[in-house]
Amino acid sequence: MIRITRRQAIGTMTAAAAVAAGFGRRAAAENAAGSASIDQALREAVQAKRVPGVVALAGNAAGPIYAGAFGARNVAQPQDMTLDTVFWIASMTKAVTTTAAMQMVEQGKLQLDQPAGEVIDELKAPQVLEGFDASGAPQLRPAKRPVTLRQLLTHTAGFTYDIWDANTGRYEKAENLPGIITCKNDALKTPLAFDPGDRWDYGINIDFAGKMVERVSGQRLEEYFREHIFGPLGMTDTSFKISPSQRARLVAMHARQADGGLKPIDFEMTQDPEFQMGGGGLYSTGPDYLKFVRMFLNRGSLDGAQVLRRETVALMEQNQIGDLNVTVLKTVAPESSLDAEFFPGMVKKWGLGFMINTQEAPTGRSAGSLAWAGLANTYFWIDPNKDVGGVILMQLLPFADPQALQTFADFESSAYKVAAASPAAGSSTPPKQAK
Repeated sequence: MIRITRRQAIGTMTAAAAVAAGFGRRAAAENAAGSASIDQALREAVQAKRVPGVVALAGNAAGPIYAGAFGARNVAQPQDMTLDTVFWIASMTKAVTTTAAMQMVEQGKLQLDQPAGEVIDELKAPQVLEGFDASGAPQLRPAKRPVTLRQLLTHTAGFTYDIWDANTGRYEKAENLPGIITCKNDALKTPLAFDPGDRWDYGINIDFAGKMVERVSGQRLEEYFREHIFGPLGMTDTSFKISPSQRARLVAMHARQADGGLKPIDFEMTQDPEFQMGGGGLYSTGPDYLKFVRMFLNRGSLDGAQVLRRETVALMEQNQIGDLNVTVLKTVAPESSLDAEFFPGMVKKWGLGFMINTQEAPTGRSAGSLAWAGLANTYFWIDPNKDVGGVILMQLLPFADPQALQTFADFESSAYKVAAASPAAGSSTPPKQAK
């Protein structure tokens, strides 16, 4: 049973919490009135037990415009969700790793169209899985062309995930390989599902990009991220390894039950990985990840710290897959993910690190916006056209849970109303009160 405290029933963001999230005191008070529609949507999602708990933040180039925390960290041992609650953000890690790779491109240490096998041995001789013989043995052939960094960053290299590709899972069993979530190097020994560049399909590509960053930087990803991304952006609560302070604020993983209820389950990314999982290993908080989102709204910099060049951000925002399209992720592991597609019926493209919607979304998201998600129903979007971005963090499986997606949609729609009444970058006008 989810317990709702009186404070949560009235509102989520105290003045102190708002200031901690990055609001000034006067802006925090004025923003609270303009955020009522978001408060109501998220409060109702928790009270109706559609989600166990949620942290949501939105911002523009000038700063945060909304921050709220509702519900419980664990439905079995209710403890109020707070803005600094720590979540496994899973594939939201991919945008961070892509940013690191693009820093290496800026420095000339990596090239987008260079064969990745020239940098890491794992991709020197990629093989394509053509099927299985009568005895169940995998049938492989050499790939027609080398894998490039651009293909890894756009999910066109040929790698897939076993959650959405039965043949990849079958290969893992045939070769006794561990799943990617183990962060063992053997998990990266799955073959390509198709020749590089032939189509878009979601997979372990960014884990290889992370290894490329490590190889040319001489640093492990944690060290590199901290020095070149997290440190400059002030993301002090984001890491592959859970610190004692973070563990005290860690949210529980939940699983949707057959009756629609939610049950806590044991889950934690290994704290002693063979490789740091650039495709999905990070833990973070809402305020931390909003800083990352706002860096893109500010065209590569935040509060005086430049992380990427403006022209690099512009390149990352562009369609990088040509006539190929992002496709539906058809599940073969419904306990982990349902069929997943954002904005069904709309053509979606992929930039460098992000999905791109090609039409305005029902939530108000502009065409050409950037977005992605994490397996445990964590989501973010970046809308440079309307200068708004947001982060919403839940912690439940399966991915693309309809109740979680509806909570995300309600939050995003309301965030645009708050954004319309908030000051733009460089403005000294405080946020207007929402009507």
